[in-house]
Amino acid sequence: MPRLNVKIGLIGPLDMLKFKNMGKVREEAIQAAPAKEVNGTFKINENAKALHPDHLDLEVIEVVDHKEAHAKSYIFKEHEGRVIPFFRAGQYLSLKFKVGDSYITRPYSISSGPAFTKQGKIAVTIQENPKGFGAPYLLENLKVGDVIESSAPEGNFVYEEIRDKKNVIALAGGSGITPFLSMAYAIRDGVQDFNLTILFGSRYEKSIILKDELDAVAKACDKVKVVYVLSDEEKEGYEHGFITADLIKKYAEGEYSVFVCGPEAMYNFLDTELPKLGLPKRLIRKEIRGVSKDIEKDSEFPKAAQGKQFNIKVVQGANTYEFKAASNEPVLVAIERAGIVAPSKCRGGECGWCRSKLVSGTVYCPKANEFRRWADVENNYIHPCSSFPTSDLVIEVPGEFL
Repeated sequence: MPRLNVKIGLIGPLDMLKFKNMGKVREEAIQAAPAKEVNGTFKINENAKALHPDHLDLEVIEVVDHKEAHAKSYIFKEHEGRVIPFFRAGQYLSLKFKVGDSYITRPYSISSGPAFTKQGKIAVTIQENPKGFGAPYLLENLKVGDVIESSAPEGNFVYEEIRDKKNVIALAGGSGITPFLSMAYAIRDGVQDFNLTILFGSRYEKSIILKDELDAVAKACDKVKVVYVLSDEEKEGYEHGFITADLIKKYAEGEYSVFVCGPEAMYNFLDTELPKLGLPKRLIRKEIRGVSKDIEKDSEFPKAAQGKQFNIKVVQGANTYEFKAASNEPVLVAIERAGIVAPSKCRGGECGWCRSKLVSGTVYCPKANEFRRWADVENNYIHPCSSFPTSDLVIEVPGEFL
């Protein structure tokens, strides 16, 4: 290999002077250049905005009623001809809408495949939730022709080739099947390449949501397999009981990763089953679990705060609001109920979009939803979506910027 001879001289006073005057020389060159008016926008900026929009305005073009499963799928197109961005299977949309005087957001996993965006379409599936607030309203009121505001696709519950094994065991319950249906579509359409075995828990055969869609994908693609597990019914062709470690091992092949998405009760049950698999933590992926509906049953919830109401003072820019909140409701829910427009997306404590300054008072955040940075904990920043009041509070909440 030839040797490269390079001579480096000493830096002298003249070199230092040139360096010192560099800014002045550049400014003179800029001012001497002819000014050219820029017409329109740069193509690169247009592409960036299309691929990473700050929000979407989605128009409902079709509603599919899954009556037996008490759910509906909403197929959207971008309102006024804007492009729906490509997304990663497993991500969600945070829909924003007004109920009475309250502006609220609710995250719903995307149930269509990424390739569906080539047709200018995207879909979510919403299941009835008797204890919920957003789902009942949307299921009753959202119809073809309506336009609803949404975030761009969000979330990290996605397959990563560099981290996850080629074989994935997906554990689903109820509407928790939606991100896995999106992954199945992605595999079928050649967008992603891995083997997906779905263990889908339901109470009865008739309550299985999106069964026709799942069966169609599994029939068309040998890399997707669906196993239905019925807890309250025994039928030929179905597993019976709950999704246990033994059932997972029955269908697992070789090295595998586990993905989980479902209701709170399913997470609680799997917390005792998944350790039996002996997998490293990096191979167990869980979608953000919503905050508990019975937070006061949490063993670490302060007993002195149970069943109480507290005074909440919210400072948002030049505006100040005061209202009451119950100890068993997330601070964000109380904020929305008071008619305050506040930022939020995941509603499970992970994304940090609702991050706010706790000026005074105390809150309780369950461990399952504690995703704050150490610096935020030290400096009294909270995520209102996963924080419950345990005293009177004063909070600085940023303006809504979805």
